[in-house]
Amino acid sequence: MRIADIKRETSETEISLKINLDGSGNSNIDTPVPFLNHMLDLFTRHGLFDLDLEAKGDVEIDDHHTVEDIGIVLGQAIKKAIGDKAGINRYGSEFVPMDDALVHIALDLSGRYYLNCEVDGLKDKVGEFDTELVEEFFRAVAFNLGLNLHIRKLAGYNTHHIIEGIFKAFGRSLSKAVAMNERITGVMSTKGKL
Repeated sequence: MRIADIKRETSETEISLKINLDGSGNSNIDTPVPFLNHMLDLFTRHGLFDLDLEAKGDVEIDDHHTVEDIGIVLGQAIKKAIGDKAGINRYGSEFVPMDDALVHIALDLSGRYYLNCEVDGLKDKVGEFDTELVEEFFRAVAFNLGLNLHIRKLAGYNTHHIIEGIFKAFGRSLSKAVAMNERITGVMSTKGKL
């Protein structure tokens, strides 16, 4: 089983996260950021991962530290669960429509960090959630996972729908990339290493 359990404690946050890449879409998520809880539940369900997450943070200041640190821990946990990347597809891509919104994500588990986030026109907040934290979250995931990640909004005006499409597309794209392929010997690279 490709499972990883990561704990992180700082003066700003306390996070415990466990992910099973070969799960069935079950989640047990408890953070002080309700909108992120909802988005991570979508990521888990659409990626068919199992995710247990408990987080505390200094949300009396704002949600930034908590959201970013959850991204850090999620990236670290996925990296640990993948292991040496032998036999995985490596790449994943998905278009996801969500009512008015259409989102595309393409990613590469290359071991090299890159984030291209082309998502314009978001309102500043969804409920109490600062939407600029979406990019911060994915930057933290990508950097700590060693992920080349491209996020594009192709259509949409409803901010909730756009962000929901992003998290669903990320789950589905990552699921494709981490999937084992019996036709692959070693890692999917002419270099022999990722």
